[in-house]
Amino acid sequence: MGELAAFPLAHAVAAMDGVQLMRLMTIAPKGDLAVARSCFRSLRQLRNAIEHRIERSLPELSMGMSDDFEVAVEEGATMVRLGRVLFGER
Repeated sequence: MGELAAFPLAHAVAAMDGVQLMRLMTIAPKGDLAVARSCFRSLRQLRNAIEHRIERSLPELSMGMSDDFEVAVEEGATMVRLGRVLFGER
């Protein structure tokens, strides 16, 4: 989904009764941490732009997994998904 599609979708979800838009989530491509950083930074900037457009706070950014969570936290993650780093390989 492109940035332009995110704005009307966020607005529509935020306008729904009984639904509270609170977060955006992304998973970066595996491998290059510079690419992951760019992905996480882009989501944070998109979140900021959406907040401005819909005039509501989206307090959570869910981004980062076992291989890139440090970079995600540096880029503003409020929620990370850690499995392998805590529990080992399957």
